[in-house]
Amino acid sequence: MKHIMLQGTSSHVGKSILTTALCRIFYQEGLSVVPFKAQNMALNSYVTKDGDEMGRAQVAQAEAAGLEPFVEMNPVLLKPTGNSCSQVILMGKPIGNMSAREYHKGYSLKAFDTVKEAIRRLEERFDMMVIEGAGSPAEVNLKANDIVNMRIAKYLNAPVLLVADIDRGGALASLVGTLELLEPDERDLVKGLVINKFRGDVTILQPALDFLEEKTGKPVLGVIPYLPDLGIDDEDSVSLDDKVVTKDKSNAPIKIAVIQTPKISNFTDFDALSREDDVNLYYVKEGEEIGEVDLILLPGSKNTTEDMLYLRNSGMEEAIKKAHAKGTPIIGICGGYQMLGEKISDPYHTESDNDSVKGLGFLPMETIFAEKKLTSQVKAKCFKWHFMGESLEVDDLFGYEIHMGETCFTKECLNPFLITQRAGKDVEITEGLINDEGNVMGAYIHGIFDNDKYRRGLINILRKRKNLEPLPVSVNYAAAKQHAYNRLAQTVRENLDMEKLRQIIG
Repeated sequence: MKHIMLQGTSSHVGKSILTTALCRIFYQEGLSVVPFKAQNMALNSYVTKDGDEMGRAQVAQAEAAGLEPFVEMNPVLLKPTGNSCSQVILMGKPIGNMSAREYHKGYSLKAFDTVKEAIRRLEERFDMMVIEGAGSPAEVNLKANDIVNMRIAKYLNAPVLLVADIDRGGALASLVGTLELLEPDERDLVKGLVINKFRGDVTILQPALDFLEEKTGKPVLGVIPYLPDLGIDDEDSVSLDDKVVTKDKSNAPIKIAVIQTPKISNFTDFDALSREDDVNLYYVKEGEEIGEVDLILLPGSKNTTEDMLYLRNSGMEEAIKKAHAKGTPIIGICGGYQMLGEKISDPYHTESDNDSVKGLGFLPMETIFAEKKLTSQVKAKCFKWHFMGESLEVDDLFGYEIHMGETCFTKECLNPFLITQRAGKDVEITEGLINDEGNVMGAYIHGIFDNDKYRRGLINILRKRKNLEPLPVSVNYAAAKQHAYNRLAQTVRENLDMEKLRQIIG
């Protein structure tokens, strides 16, 4: 099996995106290629067909490689819960919450045995592995127990490309400094340098590239241009700011506000909405105005009770209620759905130390957190779906569930969805809730807006409220993502020395 690994001078330098690009390039060239990241820390996650939970970045990489995602691509997932603590997901299943000290000092090296087993299974099936590191390999306080950077490179004898983000500044110093902090055998594994997110004339940068090669003895394999609005799933909430900056659609007639909480998770649920030309979707956090919008979205949360208290203490709860009183509809997904209810209880303290928290009170329901997490892919259809005075029927919806809460209704209301298949088994389970007024709705199904007919149907209901004509489905979201992978691959291919890279890989 051949390997190539991408490590970075810090987090958010573009390792995930460049890994995705290489997966696509090698897939286009007919290789059997698989992405891999030993340990991922992210609040954006996905559920595989087998009901395993993994990081969304590896899902995008799998799609770029022409593969159905499976958990060996990301055997360890850490989902931060707050207070330097994370839920540890091992091979797709939660094994408990650990503090940073407990994990790094006591558990990570034990998890490395599982990582090695995942690698062995991948080596049996594939010819090529594109590996993503995490953060920086030069974090001297973490290196002894790090299982995602140089420990992987040395275990596989994998050549490493070191990536720096020039857009944030200090790229040259960070590349030189990172190499200086590596041990000699680690430095030997670094076979090339990559400058990422460059804006401007690359010829002006050439003296700096010459300096880098002379100073480090490592070739600069390429300078990758800054690519706004990639249309590829993001790994963590750091990239939320990019979403706001890179796509200004203030003139779009439909305006949708997503409430950004500190522990927001799976905000990729709303990426498909942002791809529609007539939708301006933006994120609102503390201190910012919701504005005059057509819809408010409450996203998922890794710590629902803490995020609910954040809404209350920050004044955002009051702002949401004022907007709703003026006629703005609200939709909540997963944790956002739970917040729409009357009460959220956590008797086992699975997410926080809060025993119970009062919800927003829009929906007649209460949620109690259980000790076991439900993770499954689902198929569903609209069932008695009446929202904003309109109805919508779609029979072939798909999505996935990730939640520990069990919700019970305090009075009878409309359930908008009927789950027809869960984890591959045929079922008939009503899902979600719509209030009597038909202007607040919630459900546990992630990825529901990826369904083209459903998404356009909802937008058209919002259009009708503004006396705008409905529009036909014009965005095939799955096809749009494939186009994005191809665009990314082409850009990287044109700006990376592929001949030298192939020599490095061997």
